[in-house]
Amino acid sequence: MTQPFDPSAFLSTCSGRPGVYRMFDIDGKLLYVGKAKNLKKRLASYFRKTGHAPKTGALVARIAQVETTITANETEALLLEQTLIKESRPPYNILLRDDKSYPYVHLSDGEFPRLSIHRGAKKAKGRYFGPYPSAGAIRESLSILQKTFHVRQCEDSFYKNRTRPCLQYQIKRCKAPCVNLVEPQVYNEDVRHSVMFLEGRSNALTDELNALMEKSAMNLDFEHAAELRDQIGLLRRVQDQQSMDGGTGDVDVVAAFVNPGGACVHLISVRGGRVLGSKNFFPQVGIEEEVGEVMSAFLAQYFLGGGERELPGEVIVNVVGEDFPALIDAIDASRGREIIISHRVRGTRARWQQLAVTNAEQALMARLANRQHVTARFEALAQVLKLEEPPQRLECYDISHSSGEATVASCVVFGPEGPIKSDYRRYNIEGVTAGDDYAAMHQALTRRFSRIKDGEGKLPDILLVDGGKGQLSMARDVMNELAIPDLILLGVAKGATRKAGFETLYLNDAAHEFTLKGDSPALHLIQQIRDEAHRFAITGHRARRGKTRRTSTLEGVAGVGPTRRRDLLKHFGGLQELSRASIEEIAKAPGISKKLAESIYANLHSE
Repeated sequence: MTQPFDPSAFLSTCSGRPGVYRMFDIDGKLLYVGKAKNLKKRLASYFRKTGHAPKTGALVARIAQVETTITANETEALLLEQTLIKESRPPYNILLRDDKSYPYVHLSDGEFPRLSIHRGAKKAKGRYFGPYPSAGAIRESLSILQKTFHVRQCEDSFYKNRTRPCLQYQIKRCKAPCVNLVEPQVYNEDVRHSVMFLEGRSNALTDELNALMEKSAMNLDFEHAAELRDQIGLLRRVQDQQSMDGGTGDVDVVAAFVNPGGACVHLISVRGGRVLGSKNFFPQVGIEEEVGEVMSAFLAQYFLGGGERELPGEVIVNVVGEDFPALIDAIDASRGREIIISHRVRGTRARWQQLAVTNAEQALMARLANRQHVTARFEALAQVLKLEEPPQRLECYDISHSSGEATVASCVVFGPEGPIKSDYRRYNIEGVTAGDDYAAMHQALTRRFSRIKDGEGKLPDILLVDGGKGQLSMARDVMNELAIPDLILLGVAKGATRKAGFETLYLNDAAHEFTLKGDSPALHLIQQIRDEAHRFAITGHRARRGKTRRTSTLEGVAGVGPTRRRDLLKHFGGLQELSRASIEEIAKAPGISKKLAESIYANLHSE
């Protein structure tokens, strides 16, 4: 029997990044496609108890499954959303009757040209820029251009009959050429800047505005310098090159991701240089299998398993398999056509590749955190530990520091329904010898379980400690000191190979040592909790270390000194606009490599 859709379980694993979401009914029929700047917040709004419009209520009542695709930014989400709507025409989406023609930006002729949206035959004189994937994408660009350069967008009939400035002039969206309040040469300069932006020469435009801003500041014209700063910031909100489109050819982008408990392969279909959609696959794999093996097996089954499947000219992958040459020969022999398998790619193809990797990771995380999977793992753990009934609360502790600096202990909590994030805790460790993990663990456990003795908080059914015999012994000492000797302790140590799937486990003391098979659901649960504790500890450690090291959000990034910080802020027009930029946009700044851009992005978006 099909389980009903559980919004709370879905939202608990949903990403807060920009992207596209697709809603399906119980028969797998696509109901609705939407985009969001924050997927988790947007999707949460659908599942509130009240306040829905009738159409939205009818949609929510039919939802049986929701799938998401993460994008680098909201603009890319818009482009992909429009592609999916045009391809599938979902019943709950608004479908424009003129959807068959792509819109353009039109710049008219004349002394004071006008910017507007145009569809259909290009009969009017002037220049055309485009096509754009949707009218919404054009309106966003025109809105920013209007705020930035104040080029008029009103109808000619309205423009020719004005005797005084309209509201657009009052709110500083137009310079009122209709009543000659701006000189033609000044207006033409604004038009020239608008054309540079529409032609995709945003970097050159920003450099020019930066030079003007510095000149105004040196001349003590700070008001004009501030206006130019705001213009630079506004321009950075629209990318001059989108990573979802802009490529060429027919390409399948395939990314494989393997984690304890499962694997996911995410496939993005690109035809004619445009992303048409994506799909997740969850192959059954053993815990010891490498990601390259998963990729090879998937490609062989996907392209050789059915002759009716369309064969692209190129397949972009995130990992290289040893048997790729044989696979290419087999496809050529079976399908009568040779394909190219690429791994090291640049530009738009590299962005497609990274997007596929991100979505594979997110999809697998969501699947592993599914309530049904977690419940089954709790039952398996109860069988392994010979408990009368499955535990209801697991706590796991880990320590993180950098050579003893800014030591932080983490506590994560899991129940049969998954992570209980409201009960997560971090402990800033003080007064211990730098690098002494045993003393740090002793302090964290003492602080946590002293509250239990005082009648505060809940006692876990099982206490997991990330470490071997020494950490387990330390935890047992704390429990004895606090007179909680009956608590079940489980130590998790890396095995001899230090690879996932080969952990050594200790139940209550070092004498009870055992291991579990790599495909054991109980081991998958232990690994999941251990990894979550590790992630939570590292996040807290980095935040604490950064707080003591830096006076600005960029100062903690290795390789970003005072000169680069100043250049970055000047390039983007301020820290706020830099925070909104994607990794690709940051990498376009002068002197910033892709690797450094990733570090800057991670620093600005660290939890």
